[in-house]
Amino acid sequence: MMKLITVLVCLCAFAHALPPDKNLQGLHIIKTRSIDLNNAHALTLETRLPKTVKPNGYNIELEPYLDDAVFNGRVQINVTWLEDSDEISLHCSHDLEVTEHNVVLRNGENLEVVGVKEMNMDSKKPILTLLLGKTVSKSSKGELIFSFKGRMQTASMDGFFKSSYKTEQDEERMVAGTQLRPNNARHLFPCFDEPGYKTPFELSIARPKDMVALSNTPVAQTMEIENEPGAVKDVFEVTPPMSTFAFGFVIAHLTQLGNSTHYKDDNGNNIELRVWGRPEYLTALEGTNEKLARVFKEVASFWQVPLPLKKLDVVALPYYLGAKPADNWGLIVFKESDLTNRRYQIVEQEVTYLWLGALASPAWWSDAYVNKGLVGYIAADIALKINDSEMDRQWPITVLYSIYYEFSKRYPHSRITGLKQETTCTKIELLFRVFNYTLGADTFKKGMRMFIREKAFKTFTGDDIWNALNAAAHEDGKIPKGVDIKTIAMSWIEQDRLPLVTVNRNYDKNTAHISQKVYLRERPHDVPNADKMSWWLPLVVIRGEKLDFDKTSPVVWMKEKETTIEKMPSKEHFIIVNPEEIAPFPVNYDQENWNLLLQYLQSEERLSIPALTRAKLLHDAWNLAFAGELSFATALNMTLFLNYEKDRLVWEPVFTMIDHIGRHICSCIKEKFRTYVRTFLSPVYEEFHHKNETGRKNLCSLAKNFLCHAGYKPCIEEAREAYTKWMEMPNPDEGNPMPNPYICPVFKWGTNKEWEFGLQRVIHFPSSRKQSERTYLLKTLAGCPIDEYKINRLLNVTILEGNGNFTETDLFLIFSMLTGDEAGYTALYHFLDNHWDFLKEKFASKTNLWDNLILSATGEFKTQTGLDLVSKLYVSHQGEFASAEHIIEKSMRNIREEVKWSTENIPVIEKWLDHYIATHDVRIDQFIKN
Repeated sequence: MMKLITVLVCLCAFAHALPPDKNLQGLHIIKTRSIDLNNAHALTLETRLPKTVKPNGYNIELEPYLDDAVFNGRVQINVTWLEDSDEISLHCSHDLEVTEHNVVLRNGENLEVVGVKEMNMDSKKPILTLLLGKTVSKSSKGELIFSFKGRMQTASMDGFFKSSYKTEQDEERMVAGTQLRPNNARHLFPCFDEPGYKTPFELSIARPKDMVALSNTPVAQTMEIENEPGAVKDVFEVTPPMSTFAFGFVIAHLTQLGNSTHYKDDNGNNIELRVWGRPEYLTALEGTNEKLARVFKEVASFWQVPLPLKKLDVVALPYYLGAKPADNWGLIVFKESDLTNRRYQIVEQEVTYLWLGALASPAWWSDAYVNKGLVGYIAADIALKINDSEMDRQWPITVLYSIYYEFSKRYPHSRITGLKQETTCTKIELLFRVFNYTLGADTFKKGMRMFIREKAFKTFTGDDIWNALNAAAHEDGKIPKGVDIKTIAMSWIEQDRLPLVTVNRNYDKNTAHISQKVYLRERPHDVPNADKMSWWLPLVVIRGEKLDFDKTSPVVWMKEKETTIEKMPSKEHFIIVNPEEIAPFPVNYDQENWNLLLQYLQSEERLSIPALTRAKLLHDAWNLAFAGELSFATALNMTLFLNYEKDRLVWEPVFTMIDHIGRHICSCIKEKFRTYVRTFLSPVYEEFHHKNETGRKNLCSLAKNFLCHAGYKPCIEEAREAYTKWMEMPNPDEGNPMPNPYICPVFKWGTNKEWEFGLQRVIHFPSSRKQSERTYLLKTLAGCPIDEYKINRLLNVTILEGNGNFTETDLFLIFSMLTGDEAGYTALYHFLDNHWDFLKEKFASKTNLWDNLILSATGEFKTQTGLDLVSKLYVSHQGEFASAEHIIEKSMRNIREEVKWSTENIPVIEKWLDHYIATHDVRIDQFIKN
């Protein structure tokens, strides 16, 4: 029998009951997980509604039929005419069927029904237009009334969704709820679905007596429903003014976790905090009340502006599969695993949006990036304050390094819009970190509080945030006259690049000449207009003779291409510019300053330099060497202090750099490089692999991974022993008992028999197992071997023999993985050369595969020998490459640049490695030689 849940959502609100400044403006909440930035980018181009009327409140009634996933509804929207008009346009999704429509004018107690000549739905846009029988005068008040029906979402968690789950007693339970961000309210009811409209809501929800309904505000009363003995109706209090997508509710079998926490402070907050979950999951949620209370206290203390809410419900919703929490104002819905995670940041983000997003709201989607960036920074900063091991101390390192690499490419983002939006938000997040450091935490908070007080119950643009920070900074004397925060910010936001700062000291005059230019890591350095780019740079300088890392005020805000700083230390002392990665730019020094830094880092005093700054010095040196700005001898010298380094944060860039240089060097010195890696990593592993401290265990794990790849015998033997147990299983296809990190070392250093066993496991992989396990196995089969037999065997099986167990997607994966090592792409090149006619015919109608094969087989060579091979292939088959003609031509151009790099750097690297090996205790017996 169809289950009917009558949901009467009465959202009655009247403009005359609101303060004048709370009637008009809108709401938009964008956060690290609140909105797909591709959507935000697309929504900036969305057609805006005509400003003929504005909503003052919603009165909505819903009747969901959960079994059939459909609903009926009726909405009454109180409106005011902003101009004389005989048309009204509002949002209504095409999947919502409007069955009745009326327009009523209200003049005191008098009502007048206005005839509707026609209702039109735009065929391409989700806009409904009513053509009225008369022109309604400006300032008139009335109601728009619609009856409608729609279908609940069952394949996604957008809009009005319905899902179900099984209890431990194997009973099926249903869940209904809403996720109306960013613009999904139009799928639930006709509305003015733009971020600039804020209206109050009052709602009633009918629910089964054994289920709980939660919404934005507390329940005012619960009433029986006539002829519905199994249901009741909860009437909720009126909400503060908010946008359509801040409205939300859930109906589920929920139980409150413990008692409520009551938060009250001197700023006017007086809020009940509650955590909910399914009864059988409450044990897993233990500690969430305390986490929520602590987070809320910290965020409220940061803003020092009260929320107009009486309660905040946080729900661990069973079978909630949304990619992002549903953060309605006063009701935040998480997937269960989000709340059992020990980390604070995700809860920080959602709570921060109660202020920055709901209380003060972006005026339009174009302001999403500033909103997201600021919330991301505040959430991370507060999370680290609560728990200094949050994110394994990876923030801001992870985001910093990612944009260093992205913006140093010849073509950032690869012209992928979503990636561009994400990196823009990351850069803005880091900009707020810049201002927190350079203005000081007190002035930064002062500016934020000025902003939130000014924009509470209103909308804002990015300029409003920059202007508030600027006012606070000048008021506190934190920036010079003539320097403007917005100007500084725009110099970073509007350029898809980062600067490189070069410091050359004059040790006779005790001065430092500082210059800036575009930071480019990829060759060639031929970026258009690079000479015209400049940034406002905060030059924070640490002096070696008087280390003070608490002093983060810039010596100067540098806007010019070049400047000179006076009164530098004497020649015996180093300087560090941009400590703690205060701003996202690498710094190069003259050779003498590098030498002074290395000497200090190898002394017992190195710990007086914070770990993040030690990591920066190392990371900068390696990246500058790759960019051609610094000798690799200096970059490699900077790794010598790692003999004394125990902090994982400092080691973090090392493993990335080992990987990068391993991909660039030729086979002629690869064994020497492996010897170097083995020699300085093995003591780290041997010292820490028995210790249980989390940070040390992580460092040990990373070291072990790289040592395994470098042929460290204890690791290889351990991996092969585990692999043998798998090979001896009677039914090896039923599951893989091996830890994933062991698989690659076996395929790389193990026997052909061991590798063949792995190949057969892929071929016979059961459909009942997770396909992600097969994908990982195939990736390692292709990407780990360094001998030609294994690679050719895989290519023969998958392509020449055409084994039906391998798909085109598998071939893409194989080609991609073979580009990771010289042995792989060289073998692929020879495979292509030897089987040209067969491959050309096989992929004749599969352009994407053909193009990818040519790219993978020709695009990764670094040496003159490689260039000669690719050139020979090009000449031999000129005119036969079809769609891939431009690909091989581009490959040859790129290889020529790599040859220049190799010619300049390989001799330097080899000379350094020779000296290192000659002066260190190299234990060859512990390693497998390639």
